Formats: sequence, C-alpha cells, structure tokens
Amino acid sequence: MKFVTKRIHAFLDYPVAVALMVLPFLLGLGSSNPLALYLSVTTGVAAFVLTLLTDHHLGVFRVIPYKFHLLVDFLVAIVFIATPLVLSFNGMDAFYYWINGVAVLIVVSLHKPELAV
Repeated sequence: MKFVTKRIHAFLDYPVAVALMVLPFLLGLGSSNPLALYLSVTTGVAAFVLTLLTDHHLGVFRVIPYKFHLLVDFLVAIVFIATPLVLSFNGMDAFYYWINGVAVLIVVSLHKPELAV
C-alpha cells in the first residue's frame, strides 16, 4: 500500500528540514554528545538545499532528479539510525535520531512509483 506521492513528499520536505534545524534547540539535544545538536541542524540545512534543488513542483531550481533525492533520504535515515550507536548518544539524543530515521524510512518505503509517460 504505497501512497506517498512525489507531490506529498514535496510538501513534507520543507517543514521537515525546518524541524531538523529547530527541534534540537527546543528539545535540548546535545547532553550526551554535542554532535547530537549539530548533526541535526546541519542535516536540516542540507535537506532544505536539497529540496530547493529537487525536480518536483516545490523545487526552485529543479536540477537534482527526484530519485536521487529519495536515495539521499534513504541514506540519511540509515545514518540517523546508526549514529546513536556509533557516537554513543543516549537518552533524548538517541531517541530523536532513531525516531527521525525510522520516520524517514517509512516515508521512503511508502513512496508510490510514478507511471512513465
């Protein structure tokens, strides 16, 4: 049951990018490792730029293929899931990355393929 279309995904991208930049401060991330704060903010900035450059209806410059965008999302999800283990994040720092990583994996896995025209 794949229902996340390219259009739905595009509408999710900007708020998620902003959330990755803002939530670490609101949640007080960084108590187990300062990188817990900075990794999310940096990823949020990169996600915002990626969305601006992606070839979908909300992309501004549309130079990056949408399939590449999905690949980047998948890789970020894997990194977010592994990071707490690799960098010894614990508590809220770890849960934040695991929840975000799993959420992105779910969105990518529920992506509805486009029909070739």
